[in-house]
Amino acid sequence: MTAPASSTKVRGETILSVDNLVKHFPISQGVLFQRQIGAVKAVDGVSFELRRGETLGVVGESGCGKSTLARLLMRLETPTSGRATLEGRDLFKASGGELRRLRRNMQMVMQDPYTSLNPRMTVGDIIGEPFEIHRDAAPKGSKQKRVQELLDVVGLNPEHINRYPHQFSGGQRQRIGIARALALRPEVIVCDEPVSALDVSIQAQVINLLEQLQDEFGLSYIFIAHDLSVVRHIADRVAVMYLGRIVEIGTEDEIYERATHPYTQALLSAVPVPDPKVKRNRIRLQGDVPSPMNPPKGCHFHTRCPIAVPRCRESAPELKQVGDGHVVACHLA
Repeated sequence: MTAPASSTKVRGETILSVDNLVKHFPISQGVLFQRQIGAVKAVDGVSFELRRGETLGVVGESGCGKSTLARLLMRLETPTSGRATLEGRDLFKASGGELRRLRRNMQMVMQDPYTSLNPRMTVGDIIGEPFEIHRDAAPKGSKQKRVQELLDVVGLNPEHINRYPHQFSGGQRQRIGIARALALRPEVIVCDEPVSALDVSIQAQVINLLEQLQDEFGLSYIFIAHDLSVVRHIADRVAVMYLGRIVEIGTEDEIYERATHPYTQALLSAVPVPDPKVKRNRIRLQGDVPSPMNPPKGCHFHTRCPIAVPRCRESAPELKQVGDGHVVACHLA
């Protein structure tokens, strides 16, 4: 199995652009005459770019909007407002055949390998299902042969094509999910916490596989996770989310060595250090994460920030550059 060749595609150019993406889920009251009484602001003005051949890690606490962002990009949710373009084509205005072509070029690896595979289907049928939906991408020869090639690519025995998901371990099931995502030869893969349900030893194997496939096929990843130590091993750049907003974006070195936003610094201080002799100054945030139904005015983080000033409570900070490719949303940066 080989990646599609193209002389017009340059590594490092922008392949996916997201501009001020918003998703608010309405909250209604009443049985017969429902009226909206509020909204859950799951994604609240997210902007970023994904470059060809890179991995953008998206990190943050549970409930910060990471998975909603993934579902928006896959068109599994409709945005409240905002724009996203894949190779210059608007994701949210596309419909019919154009949407089908866009979806073919951007696939997803789900979080839970135990529920993302249909237990009634064989591995061969699961990996080959994209060919039934996108018939123009179906192999000209034997579909079974292509499925066996995909199994081999992700490190599974091609002879196990007729087995069912329950006959595989968690790590093997996630490899099946990766093979399914590769079937249509996409250029972008959204990985929604693909290793969070796996043992630590298996996590490393799956991450190594993703890196190998990226080098082999020139893939671009959006890698969503809540574990900063996992993201460091695979990401070229890292975007930190808090309560629906991106608060800092930078290269792996910039984020892990020179974090600027107080929230990023707090997250990094909580990452376990394997050497017991190394002492780290743990930053303990006070209070709970505010509700996305009623986020604080101004900077969303000011209610827990140890260095907040009155300005933080009054106006939301814009992302501003503090280094080469390093931007942060903080009035005090």
